[in-house]
Amino acid sequence: MSVRVRRIYDPPEPDDGLRVLVDRLWPRGLAKDAARVDEWPKGLTPSTELRKWFHGGGSYEEFRSRYEAELDAPEAAALLDGLRTTARSERMTLLTASKTPEQSHAKVLLELLKG
Repeated sequence: MSVRVRRIYDPPEPDDGLRVLVDRLWPRGLAKDAARVDEWPKGLTPSTELRKWFHGGGSYEEFRSRYEAELDAPEAAALLDGLRTTARSERMTLLTASKTPEQSHAKVLLELLKG
C-alpha cells in the first residue's frame, strides 16, 4: 500500500497517484485545475465544530480521539473503507492545506488507511 500526505499547495508530482483532497473547505487561492484533485470526499473530513475546536487550541490527542469517533459514523466509515480498498491497488496522495500535516486529520487518515 502506497499512501502519503502532502500539502495541496505543493506542485503535483508524477508519482502522486490518485490525489484526494481531505479538507472540508477548498484551499484559499488555489485554482481547481492547478490542484489536480481526483477525489474530494467531504464526508470524511472533520466536522466544522471539531475543526474549530482544534484550531481554537484543542490538543492533538483529544482531536484525534474525537475525529476517530466521527469516522465511525456510517457515511464516513463507508468512505474510509472505499479509500482503503483503492489504496490497496493504486498509489494515493492525501492532500491538505494544513501547515502542519504531521499533526492534522490527514495524518490520522493516513494511519487508519495503513493500519
